[in-house]
Amino acid sequence: MGPGDLKDILSVLPQISHPDMLVDMSHSDDAGIFRLTDDIALVQTVDFFTPIVDDPYDFGRIAAANAFSDVYAMGGQPLTAMNIVCFPSETLNQSILKKTLAGGHAIIQEAGAFLLGGHSVDDQEFKYGLSVTGIIHPDKIISNRGACPGDICILTKPLGTGVLATAVKGQIADQHSVNLLVSITSTLNKVASAVMKSFPVSACTDITGFGLAGHAVEIAKASDISIHFYAERIPMIPQAFEYANMGLIPAGAYTNKSYFQKYVHISEHVQRVNEDLFFDPQTSGGLLICLPDQFAHPCLSALKENKIDAAIVGRVQEKRFQEDYIYFS
Repeated sequence: MGPGDLKDILSVLPQISHPDMLVDMSHSDDAGIFRLTDDIALVQTVDFFTPIVDDPYDFGRIAAANAFSDVYAMGGQPLTAMNIVCFPSETLNQSILKKTLAGGHAIIQEAGAFLLGGHSVDDQEFKYGLSVTGIIHPDKIISNRGACPGDICILTKPLGTGVLATAVKGQIADQHSVNLLVSITSTLNKVASAVMKSFPVSACTDITGFGLAGHAVEIAKASDISIHFYAERIPMIPQAFEYANMGLIPAGAYTNKSYFQKYVHISEHVQRVNEDLFFDPQTSGGLLICLPDQFAHPCLSALKENKIDAAIVGRVQEKRFQEDYIYFS
């Protein structure tokens, strides 16, 4: 389902306001937030998908890390998780599900959260993920709405997991590429979020299904600004770059481009393969952090000290025209 379809479907839902509903669906934020007390608010999110690697244990780790990412993007602390399972019990051995759940639970423990239970249904296609609940102080929420002109943008993971996953499904990827895909996508954004919270961050989102370009558009629209990306500085997985050059572009990248291209301006000097990777749908991607210029390099240094290969990838600018949102040059 593309972003345009999703927007149309959600349009039938009423806009509900409540003084304790601090973050809702209106600005495409990563998670919903509801205030319980003056000091505590709930952060809630849910995510699940079909396998992107063959090993069920690794699939469980990846799906769980991906589900926690929305809480980390908003500066929250995960508390509990519940499994979501769709499983074809007549065609797949139950050992596959056991290994998947074990992988997911390993990541739940790494996040410092607790598994409370879950729900399963018999389905023709295997899917797994989590519903995650976290907490945050109501005054310390990091949403996608606060980016300001002059802010610097930092990306904490390279692009290209969608292309790698496509190569894996097509049985073209070598073992090194598979290992790299698992390593990147099963890494929690826990440490990156902790580092981010030690600086006065203006806005943040995690890069997932809509790709860097799509999620950047969400920040730009919510904050009423433009973002100028430095195309050559955006980190990309080398193997993904090679596979993309071979034409192994996931269908989701074309869907993203079709919907978001009216908001995205790409210089003619940017290579086509780079352009494809800007729209590549990511699984468990990195954080896109916007923060004031004077804190950008200290934040980048802190991320690197914590073994996060982050990069400064752009700058926030004032919006000059109605659809003047994202530039890559």
